[in-house]
Amino acid sequence: MKNEDLQNENISLTPFAKAISERYLAYALSTITSRSLPDVRDGLKPVHRRVLYAMMQLKLNHNVSYKKSARVVGDVMGKFHPHGDAAIYESMVRMSQDFALRYPLVDGQGNFGNIDGDNAAAMRYTEARMSKAAELLLADIDKDTVDFRDTYDDEGREPIVLPSAFPNLLANGSQGIAVGMATSIPPHNIYELINALLHLIKFPNASDITISNFIKGPDFPTGGVLVEPKTSIENSYKNGKGSFRLRAKWNIENMKGGQWKIIISEIPYQVQKSRLLEKISELMDNKSLPMLSDIRDESAENIRIIIEPKSRNLSPEMIMETLFKKTDLEVKISLNLNVIDDKNIPGVKSLKEALKSWLDHRQIILQRKSKYRLNQIENRINILNGYITVYLNLDKVIEIIREEDKPKEVLIFYFKINEIQANAILDMRLRSLRKLEEIELRNELSKLQNEQKDLIDILDNIEFQWKQIYLDIKSLKKDFQNISHRKTEIGELPMVDEFNEDQFVTKEPITIILSDQGWIRTQKSHLDNGVEIKYREGDKEKFKIHAFTTDKIIFFADNGRFFCVSANKLPSRRGFGEPLSLTIDLKAENKIISCFPFFEGNIVLALESGHGFKIDTSNILAQTKSGKQILNVKNDNKAKVCKKIEGDTIAIVGNNRKLLVYSIDEIPELNKGKGVILQRYKDGILSDITTFNRKDGIVWKMTGGRQRSEKNLLIWQGKRGSVGKKLPTGFPRPPVFN
Repeated sequence: MKNEDLQNENISLTPFAKAISERYLAYALSTITSRSLPDVRDGLKPVHRRVLYAMMQLKLNHNVSYKKSARVVGDVMGKFHPHGDAAIYESMVRMSQDFALRYPLVDGQGNFGNIDGDNAAAMRYTEARMSKAAELLLADIDKDTVDFRDTYDDEGREPIVLPSAFPNLLANGSQGIAVGMATSIPPHNIYELINALLHLIKFPNASDITISNFIKGPDFPTGGVLVEPKTSIENSYKNGKGSFRLRAKWNIENMKGGQWKIIISEIPYQVQKSRLLEKISELMDNKSLPMLSDIRDESAENIRIIIEPKSRNLSPEMIMETLFKKTDLEVKISLNLNVIDDKNIPGVKSLKEALKSWLDHRQIILQRKSKYRLNQIENRINILNGYITVYLNLDKVIEIIREEDKPKEVLIFYFKINEIQANAILDMRLRSLRKLEEIELRNELSKLQNEQKDLIDILDNIEFQWKQIYLDIKSLKKDFQNISHRKTEIGELPMVDEFNEDQFVTKEPITIILSDQGWIRTQKSHLDNGVEIKYREGDKEKFKIHAFTTDKIIFFADNGRFFCVSANKLPSRRGFGEPLSLTIDLKAENKIISCFPFFEGNIVLALESGHGFKIDTSNILAQTKSGKQILNVKNDNKAKVCKKIEGDTIAIVGNNRKLLVYSIDEIPELNKGKGVILQRYKDGILSDITTFNRKDGIVWKMTGGRQRSEKNLLIWQGKRGSVGKKLPTGFPRPPVFN
């Protein structure tokens, strides 16, 4: 189409990159401001604010009967939040969970989920009403304290923010992921927040460290022990970013005969108990927790997880330190105080700035509420003055009403009153014309005039405003006095000595079986060579090693890497075992060329090219699954031999059937590298190596299976790096010593 045709069709041309950029920016801003980040003033996202406002309209106060959750969700979706009912109900459910929120905003009746991670019942089965904290968030919303906007269908109005007489942002925290930013605010203790706010009113320039003295750290609904250092907590609050280490709470329960067990009574925040138990059980099955004999869940209303040790002689502190390291019994709770301010701009605030923003909001609420009340008082005083005029001139007023065709105009003209007063006089009931009523009106007028004076003083004096806010915040303590205690303890990291978990393993003989295709398994006892072992179809035996459960098993791959695995952690399942690559990070193209229990001594390593060196076994131990690179391998020159050094002489043979013998002392000892030339080849590669005592001679298996020994080795004697001489008659093909 031509440009003229596009204009006629009301279509404008825009570069694709610009169009995408504009639309993505609009989406990002919508996500940030209308979905993911809370408002610093009330600590709520739009969906939570709409749920509470809908419940207020349904008059679901904390002291009235419950209503079906479906009714609330329906009102929220139909009036304010045109999204899926599931998302609305999930938000409502979380607002009711006492293990998710420190001070729940919804009082739920029915199955609203549990700490095990089970879902809530369907909304048609559960009922709900507001909690006291939610009512405080909505307090005075009908007194022109906040601005309203049109709902999505322009048929109603909804609040942009709630008055928030309760510091919800920090009391209950918030979590959210937006576009390019996120928020993570842990919950805090309301009494600590109140004390910090009161101090901040008295001393607006108080330092961040001073505020941290009032707010010791997060206070999680599930309790636990906060073991983050104080300086780290102070820095996190000052920067608005950081993290807190939270541990489960535990104690020792003694039993008969000197036995004992560990009781876990509180688990970290947002950790599902069922998944935690599954993880610990899995580690026990994988023999990663050899010090434990059993774990079971005896929880009812309170958490009670039982952990039994294998021996009463073990240290419970060491056991717990291991569990903290390997499981979610210790977690890191992040702090990212990223919120939307009163100008609808997202940003990270410090703890002090967040508290100050809430106080500034409460000042605006007080000013608007006072103006609203002052306007009401002025209107009422105006009407009361009209009523009093009636009582002073009652007969004349009655005469005017009875005889005049337009009594309102006559009243306004005769008594010099305004139209509002005249209408109020005409709307009066006859039974109000009593002497007692006049006295009550004058008393009411006097009270209103006093209140009017107080409100004017408040609006004209900033100091009076902060005094009133101070009293309002202080009165919050009465509303939460029953739940004022801190649930999360402030603790310190215990000083526990490092220990080796393998000391808990019972020493038992096992046979390690590694197949040619890389499947590994262990069987109890040392199996004889005559015992039949089954393998997968097309697979066969590669290594069969006798070891003990307390041994460390060394694997050497053709890529020159050593791997170290505790024998008790190797799979002991029935069947064919499992791939070795699940235990160590072994790539599919690499093969294991040597496998043995760790020993203290020396070994010789060699590449196919004939390069190699000897190394002390203390240098080959690897601490991670990825292993330790010892022998440098390049291109197709793979590792070929790894042999224990037993004796003073080494014999090397290549696939060119050349044998070379010389002193083991000629080989240098290195920690890693390519090494030196052990035997030189023109048209071959290294095949095998053996070590022995020269006085005993060399032994090899002949082709027929018989053994042959040779002590006269002068014909094959040479210097390191030589070519060697042809093999003796009967040496096996391919040339190997074993």
